[in-house]
Amino acid sequence: MQSGNNQRLQVPYWRNLRYDCHQFHVPLETLGRRKLLSLESMPFNELVLGTHNKKKAAEMIKLLAPYGLRLLTLADVRNAIEVEESGATFAENAALKAGVQALHLGRWVMGEDSGLSVDALHGEPGVYSARFSGPGATDEKNNALLLKKLELIRDSQRTAHYVCQIALSDPQGNIRATSAGKCCGTIRRQPVGSGGFGYDPLFEITEYHLTFAELGDDVKAVLSHRARAMRRILPEIVRFAKEADRP
Repeated sequence: MQSGNNQRLQVPYWRNLRYDCHQFHVPLETLGRRKLLSLESMPFNELVLGTHNKKKAAEMIKLLAPYGLRLLTLADVRNAIEVEESGATFAENAALKAGVQALHLGRWVMGEDSGLSVDALHGEPGVYSARFSGPGATDEKNNALLLKKLELIRDSQRTAHYVCQIALSDPQGNIRATSAGKCCGTIRRQPVGSGGFGYDPLFEITEYHLTFAELGDDVKAVLSHRARAMRRILPEIVRFAKEADRP
């Protein structure tokens, strides 16, 4: 629930954003070496990410660092509020996290919502990925419940995809840009690997026959749903940053 702010912000919803699930193979030794664009001269270099999730924030901070952007989490900002994730889609929740928090703080805020959708479970856990196993949910409990639900599903039908939606809001609570990313794979029968978080030990990238938890951060920074969404929204962040610095 929201606290400390009784204002309700009407934000647009994006129910039908198109994003690809295109799989591509990149040699492991080249992953993490791609150069996009330099933001060294970018007029403003600070954004607030509307989350307390330290693991998710660490991944996004790493993605933005090469471009001269400093990403703060809600833990770094005074008077941040908790925004209720009441949307029916990842896009709705991302817009809520960005717009409501930005209006409250008077700052540029980037909202992100992501999760796992399993085809055999008709899209579950979906927007409930983080709290799939109910109150007190943990990564371990969520993974255990997912494996239980898929126990009788044969390997060829264990397809799934990670989804990430990002929304950027100006200090007035207006959503100025959105992006989406998707990464396809399959669900293993046992968790493998010690890296990543969430469902990463179960989520196998088909081309590599390895889970996200095995592939490591450098690979994930290229292939993941979150990395793809970030690459799509970066040009818009640069554009608005330049506009904000004009006299």
